[in-house]
Amino acid sequence: MISNRRVTTVCYQIYRGKTGESTKFQVRAYYPYFCGMKIGSVVLPERALILAPMEDITDAPFRLLCKRFGVDLMFSEFVASEAVIRKIDKTLQKMEIHPSEHPYGIQLYGKEISSMVESAKIAEQYQPDLIDLNFGCPVKKIAMKGAGAGMLRDIPQLLKMTAAVVKATNLPVTVKTRLGWDDNSKIIVELAEQLQDTGIAALTIHGRTRAQMYLGEADWTLIGEVKQNPRIHIPIIGNGDIDSPVKAKQAFDKYGVDAVMIGRAAIGRPWLFREVRHYLDTGELLPPQLVKDQVQLVREHIAMAAVDRPEIRAVRSMRRFFAVYFKGLPDFRETRVKLLQAESFEEVNLLLDLIRERWGHLPAYSSAESVAK
Repeated sequence: MISNRRVTTVCYQIYRGKTGESTKFQVRAYYPYFCGMKIGSVVLPERALILAPMEDITDAPFRLLCKRFGVDLMFSEFVASEAVIRKIDKTLQKMEIHPSEHPYGIQLYGKEISSMVESAKIAEQYQPDLIDLNFGCPVKKIAMKGAGAGMLRDIPQLLKMTAAVVKATNLPVTVKTRLGWDDNSKIIVELAEQLQDTGIAALTIHGRTRAQMYLGEADWTLIGEVKQNPRIHIPIIGNGDIDSPVKAKQAFDKYGVDAVMIGRAAIGRPWLFREVRHYLDTGELLPPQLVKDQVQLVREHIAMAAVDRPEIRAVRSMRRFFAVYFKGLPDFRETRVKLLQAESFEEVNLLLDLIRERWGHLPAYSSAESVAK
């Protein structure tokens, strides 16, 4: 085994492009521990790729697909602290973890400190690798009640809550938030320091305010400012509009973030993570995936969705993905409508056979298409 000092030296050489393949192979097993990022005891590779938690999207089947395509860290769908405490079955099911999903975090939201503390203790029993606090959800029914991004209107409460959860659990605690409530209160640079002082292990920043919701373009300037702040020593994860390999590379190169979190762009395109990783590692674009390969992936997705659900629920759960999986295919509107109306595996499989036969030779919609634009 090579020494820690030798590994650190070789990591720097790899970064500078001044080492051979044999040396890279020698250090590969130890590389993440010295060249990557750490969230508490969780070790991730350099330039980590993270799947964002998304309500009704990042369930276990979708997470496992993304894991196959190279995700380094994943989260549960966000869960309400009050529902956790009341032991609502649907909520508790969201926190269940498949062994292959690690490293994995459970994301909580709420407005009461006592509820967040108690729910974090319950979540810990499901053996995640970390607990994430959602201070960024902009949805009206959550934010206007003081939870999610609504916490950005009460920073003292937000900081007290974070410190209380950090103290209550033995797991690393992370936070996901936004630039601020609106354009007049972009407080993230100061808030990042305050959150770090509470003891969090990492901070994810979405490059929009709550008022913007998901409109307009994400502003990464303040994310970069947080990362370049000499007082900040925890990992900074950037989030917002990363939908292609080139955008991911720009986020790392221009703003210096430790990791990028990808959300909406991965819906129906879990292979986006493979495209991004390949581009980061080689500077080359992968050839676009063909629709026939996409059809096979959809079949696998449905099969996983059916493991713990009745047939009709499994089919309906796929509708949010059908709208995106075959995005951009010519003359596809009628087939898309039929997919969205299907109620059985038989109906879906017949439609997938048709898609493979008629469009299988075409390239699937790919984030790589936007690289050269």
